[in-house]
Amino acid sequence: MRVTQGTFSFLPDLTDEQIEAQIRYALGQGWAVGIEYTDDPHPRNAYWEMFNLPQFDLEPGEAAVPMREVRACRERFSDHYIKVTAYDARHTKQTTALSFIVNRPADEPGFRLDRRDERDRTMRYTLHPHAADDPVGRRYGRDDRRWPSGGSS
Repeated sequence: MRVTQGTFSFLPDLTDEQIEAQIRYALGQGWAVGIEYTDDPHPRNAYWEMFNLPQFDLEPGEAAVPMREVRACRERFSDHYIKVTAYDARHTKQTTALSFIVNRPADEPGFRLDRRDERDRTMRYTLHPHAADDPVGRRYGRDDRRWPSGGSS
């Protein structure tokens, strides 16, 4: 199951050239660029870990600087989700103007939809991320003993 969060998430993964073009666009808008990562991509997990501080006051011609951060984050956290986030501070607060995934783990186990019947024929639905069955730091890159077919469900 492919996690779809942020801009471009329904498209094939972006190449490094396409990522750099998007960073150049963000810098051209005057937005600060930050790199974030997580091993828990649950839709309600809005706060991913920051990889260094966001980079402010860069010009579009300096898109290689955030790209070096993307590559360094990929090297250190290759089995995590990594995204580029562009912040727009024009409205006197940091607002996410653009966000897109630039790295995914090789195995994306996905989510399970749990349904619970309640009073008066009401049904409640919750998402359970399969990755959360493993401890933090070991959620991806694990062996497939839990998956009888050798793959994800």
